Amino acid sequence: MFWNDLRKALVAAVLSLVMLASLGAAPLDAAEARDIRSSCWASSSLSEDLGSVIHSPGRWACGERIYSLEGERALLRFEIGPRDALPQYLFTRRSALAAVHLLAIDRDGAMRQTSLSADELRSALRGGYFKAPLPAVTRDTLQVVVAIDLPSHQMTLERAYLSPSDIALGPDLMRSLLFLAILAGMLSMPLIFNAAFYRILREPFLLWHSMLTISLLLTILVSSGLAVVLFDPPAMTLSWMTTVIFGLTVASGAMFTHSFIEPGRMHPLLRRALFWCAVWAMFLGTSHAAFPFVGRQFQSTVYTAAFAPVLIIFMVSVADALLRGSRAARFQAIGYIPVLMTGLVRLVTGVVPGLQSNDAMLLFYVGCACEVLFTTLGVADRFMTIKRQRDSARFEADMLERLSERDALTGLLNRRAIEQNFERFRSEGYRTLAVLDLDHFKAINDVHGHVVGDAVLKAVAEALHADPQVHAFRLGGEEFVLLVRGEDAQVRAERRRQAIPAVVANAVPGLGRPVTASMGITDDAPPNAEFAALYEQADKLLYNAKLAGRNRTQIASAQGSEMTRIPSLILLPSEPAPHGEHGSKDAHVHRSTHRQTESAAASRR
Repeated sequence: MFWNDLRKALVAAVLSLVMLASLGAAPLDAAEARDIRSSCWASSSLSEDLGSVIHSPGRWACGERIYSLEGERALLRFEIGPRDALPQYLFTRRSALAAVHLLAIDRDGAMRQTSLSADELRSALRGGYFKAPLPAVTRDTLQVVVAIDLPSHQMTLERAYLSPSDIALGPDLMRSLLFLAILAGMLSMPLIFNAAFYRILREPFLLWHSMLTISLLLTILVSSGLAVVLFDPPAMTLSWMTTVIFGLTVASGAMFTHSFIEPGRMHPLLRRALFWCAVWAMFLGTSHAAFPFVGRQFQSTVYTAAFAPVLIIFMVSVADALLRGSRAARFQAIGYIPVLMTGLVRLVTGVVPGLQSNDAMLLFYVGCACEVLFTTLGVADRFMTIKRQRDSARFEADMLERLSERDALTGLLNRRAIEQNFERFRSEGYRTLAVLDLDHFKAINDVHGHVVGDAVLKAVAEALHADPQVHAFRLGGEEFVLLVRGEDAQVRAERRRQAIPAVVANAVPGLGRPVTASMGITDDAPPNAEFAALYEQADKLLYNAKLAGRNRTQIASAQGSEMTRIPSLILLPSEPAPHGEHGSKDAHVHRSTHRQTESAAASRR
């Protein structure tokens, strides 16, 4: 009931946001009919006199909107017509720069100049813009020239305009800010859900989802007029904050996907690639914010293009997870569509020559809502799935305990558990069966006593610890069985076998020699294979491992028709059998070896 109500509420919230977005788009463009755009531009070095550049007609490029950052200083010329409202402010997009010089030029050649350093520039109520007051502009003013020292982004030149007044907190702007405030409030809801879910699940994806939500909230705050209304920071402060927060947003989104997609539902290489995408995004954001003038002429283009691999890896990862049947990826695929579209728009317009840069902020705002809200649905769905799985696991554990399906000494499941639940284990993907037998275990009982032997068995059970990918069983005496699933099932089983000497030596000191085990593994058997058949095959492999010198593993081929030993899995040296008594399988191996030797001698005779 709760899940259905939550889903309906969040879907309704997204639809409401889309409607609000359509209403909030108009005010930002309503006043532009009175704005004055630049008609010509020029570039120069910082050492050149502004007056000489302004009065050199050959230096100006008019009628084209393709700007260049090659010069140290970019100049924009605005023509003041007789019917234009007299401008009072310069508005343009925030980006790192050194200074802004504003000159009003009258018809008689008189010039009035105002210069502002980067730290003196103030943020505008229009999101992402800064403003600068012009020197006195009168009806005799013919031109206004704006010179920007060390501009770092073409949008600062492309989006510059003169306005007759500052942006006021009127009804239109209030409507836009109200939309953003509602959006920010709705993005805060997942934080409450995550806090409640994390108390129960303790899953890392909840923390990354919270970090993603917080970074999106900060992005909305610093890229809109809300920051100016709330605490009015300097324009350059908001500029570097926007860059760093964007890197944090991409990084937290990559890490959320890395931890959110279910185990086994994404290729391991893609999962690792998402981690490095997060590291790369944080490096790009912090380095670009800290050193904006290192390669100023091309840095913004390279910075934008550097996010292309992140975008590609993310899309491939979600597609791969969808193909593998991930439920979590379904929610991400829907929720990330507007954000991915925003990224593509920014990437194409920021990299392709001749196109004006476009940050698609309105689409980004809608994308924030869709991403967080649909992902919240995915988190809630994952929460319910994990909860059902945990409830089922607890119920099964209780049932197994009640049916006495656990070995009293080691706490591992016993033969009854594996025989009665083998079909279920196979249906859940546990297709690899391994049989282990301790080498020379009877000698331990004879020399040290059964109490020490029991302690060794308990330590072996520790080394064979079970997890969601491995079930461990004790069949009796010193014989154990592992059921393993996953692409690296053989490696998982071999690691546990190789861990036995160290774990036993740490738990039971004073044995005088390492306790090792031999193992036989069957893999890739048909889904309907019975336990008895697989156990018999693995048991034969185990005997072959004993005959080959013990302390090693033998594995059947996929067809099961031939026996293959994998040297890469045999990392421990074989040991000669001690004099005296042996364990059950060791004694059998000793007798089998003796018989084979006698048979070979007879044939030679």
